Amino acid sequence: MAKPIDYEVKPTPIDPTAREELDTLLQSLHERGVLRFANDVVCAQEDIAGIVVNGLSKQGTLNAIQNLSILGMALSRIPPEDFYKFVFGFKDAMSVLNTQAQSERRDDAPGVTGAYRMLKDEQLWQSISPLLEALKAFSSRMSEEPEKPVTRFTGKPTEM
Repeated sequence: MAKPIDYEVKPTPIDPTAREELDTLLQSLHERGVLRFANDVVCAQEDIAGIVVNGLSKQGTLNAIQNLSILGMALSRIPPEDFYKFVFGFKDAMSVLNTQAQSERRDDAPGVTGAYRMLKDEQLWQSISPLLEALKAFSSRMSEEPEKPVTRFTGKPTEM
């Protein structure tokens, strides 16, 4: 009697092969000019490097990079929930200012009695107190001796 033949039927390919996907990607990059751009960048490597180095060696560019890094350092120390409250509180304040500026109603000056009533307004003082403390903190920071930002942030000394 004959032995059965072991034969497995290969499944019909339903997706393109990796090679076909690569060919499609390469064709798409060619049609959109990306390959030409990449080739030009590689060929002009020295020219591009010179432009980048010249741009980075300017004082204004260095200042911008340092300012962005300082902003990043400051933002990294602010918890997201505090930053959220600050940003949307600022947005609300700007909205109130815009509304007040657009309204044509102008109140008369409060006068002496109005100013006296304002001095006794507890809600007003509770609102103003955090602003006064914030101004004190800002003023004390502004009066400090200048120091490199990295030294202040990390504690590591840097060259001046």
